[in-house]
Amino acid sequence: MLTPLTAVLRIASRVACLIVIASFAFFVIEQASSASSRQQNALLGTNNGAAAAPSTSHKSSHKSTLHKTLDEAAEQLTSPFSGVTAGDTNQWVIRGVGTLLALLVYGIGVGYLTRLIRLRM
Repeated sequence: MLTPLTAVLRIASRVACLIVIASFAFFVIEQASSASSRQQNALLGTNNGAAAAPSTSHKSSHKSTLHKTLDEAAEQLTSPFSGVTAGDTNQWVIRGVGTLLALLVYGIGVGYLTRLIRLRM
C-alpha cells in the first residue's frame, strides 16, 4: 500500500527523470540537426572557435518556451553532479554524464528510498 509520502516521492522521481530525458533528447536532436553543417565547415576548414560560438548562441535564441523551460529544469536537476565533469569541455560528456547520474539518483535512488520507506511502515 502506498502512503502519501511514497506516492509523492514516486511521482517526483518520475517527473524529474522525464524532464532530464526530454532535455537530453532535445540536445541530441539539436546536435544531430547541426552536425551536417559543422562537418561541412570542418572539411572546408572554416570551422574555428570564433565562428562556432555565434551559431550556438543564435540557435539557443530560437528555442521554444517548452525547450527553454525543460533545459532550465534539467540544469537545476543535474547541477549537483556538475563537479564530476567540471574540467571537461565536450558537451556530449557533460550532458551524458549529468543525465546518467540524474537518472541513477532520481530514478533508482528515489525508487529504492520509497521501497525502503514502504517496508518500514
